[in-house]
Amino acid sequence: MSDTGDAATIAALRRAGIAPAGRAVSLAPLSGGVSCDVWLARIEGEAPVVVKRALPQLRVAAEWLAPVERAENEVRWLQRVAGIDPRLVPAVVASVPEEHMFALAYLTPEAHPVWRDELIAGRVDRDFAAGLGRALARIHAATADRAADAAAFDSMDLFDALRISPFLRYVAANRPELAPRLDAIADDLQRRRVALVHGDVSPKNILAGPAGGVILDAECAVYGDPAFDLAFCTTHLLLKTIWLAGHAAALKDSASAFVAAYLAGVTWEPVGDLATRAGSLVAALLLARVEGKSPAPYLDGNAKETVRANALALLAAAPLPIDQLIAAWPMEHR
Repeated sequence: MSDTGDAATIAALRRAGIAPAGRAVSLAPLSGGVSCDVWLARIEGEAPVVVKRALPQLRVAAEWLAPVERAENEVRWLQRVAGIDPRLVPAVVASVPEEHMFALAYLTPEAHPVWRDELIAGRVDRDFAAGLGRALARIHAATADRAADAAAFDSMDLFDALRISPFLRYVAANRPELAPRLDAIADDLQRRRVALVHGDVSPKNILAGPAGGVILDAECAVYGDPAFDLAFCTTHLLLKTIWLAGHAAALKDSASAFVAAYLAGVTWEPVGDLATRAGSLVAALLLARVEGKSPAPYLDGNAKETVRANALALLAAAPLPIDQLIAAWPMEHR
């Protein structure tokens, strides 16, 4: 049996001791690598692992550069959350900071399908969404107002490069009439330090495991505003009510269950304050997913116009708390 796959990655695995000398290695690319190369590595005599290596230029149409040190940021988040509840994340097998690469335990798709794929197939489970909301609130509650976490995740520059600038500042620069509101939301995100934020809570980054959600892809992690995580995932669910119109009612119900379960776990600040910030973020993020640097790739032209119209209406009105925003989200879109 001989090595197969990317030779540079295999060489890095050998240098790191993940793939011992004399053991054959087979690498197969995995989908979803917008910001990283992602491989399934089968090493002779070892359990398979997932290998990730950060890319300096993200695979999107617009130029989008990001520091490769985000790989180490993700490892720190995974290890911190494993200390809260190891069921919520895959285990880190090895980290190779000098290569900006790490390896995770492989969770089979048979037992851990991607939540996005479940939604696309029409398997929309409100109880799963509620469980994810509770888990996310637990992470935020466990890290809120903790100086050690604030110091370990002092990565606002990275969060700005991956989230604030491409999603909010980019749209504000192209929408002068909305710039004051979008810049105010962005400014608040940059200065607020409350809890450990994942930064990319999306159905494509959640595995639907037998014990609940398993959260992946934490390279945006920052000690910041937990309302961002709540808003980011809710935005994805609302977008899918338009894309997957046949499941719109179930998706909206799941969004409501996710938010209600999360808000029930908020202990570190007044719930209403967080809910209102999250509602403002949802409005801004909806527009960013059609006009930002990372538009939702599954939306066609008509769907984009629908999202744009709804987002602009929300941004033109007084901020709605996130639970009220979901309740008001139209079930029939033009």
